[in-house]
Amino acid sequence: MAAAELDITDRRIISELQADGRMTNVELARRVGISAPPCLRRVRRLEETGIITGYQAETDLHALGWSIMLFALIGLDSQKETVLTGFETMVAAWPEALECHMIRGGGDFLVRLAARDTAHENQLTRRLTEAPHVARVQTLQTIRTSLSRPPSSDPHAENDKISLCP
Repeated sequence: MAAAELDITDRRIISELQADGRMTNVELARRVGISAPPCLRRVRRLEETGIITGYQAETDLHALGWSIMLFALIGLDSQKETVLTGFETMVAAWPEALECHMIRGGGDFLVRLAARDTAHENQLTRRLTEAPHVARVQTLQTIRTSLSRPPSSDPHAENDKISLCP
């Protein structure tokens, strides 16, 4: 299903589920303004077509013992597909790796990592720098996260309430 095939009701369903993925179908239908059976059909269709890819609990990483968040900008010595997929496979096996993005302009990958403490952060950096085909590693430690949210269900929607001045 292409984004263009989503109607306003589909987008409202997605938005509501992004805000609270644990609500019942009856509550979701009420919030969206349709009855429960068609709401459930729409949710299932959104899941089957891969627009809704899953449901997960948001957790407080600090409360779980991950006190340091960092990003690593990785440069590889080759862009052969086997090297790229090998790096992705390696990082995917690390429990500390939260995200791995192939990028353009300044590196090959941007990886978001969580560490227990400074010693663990140093260990992660060393694992990265010693990994096969890794030529450059630049780590950036997060001081504060002021915004973390899923994207809007409508990439063309404009919010006229946004103000850059207080």
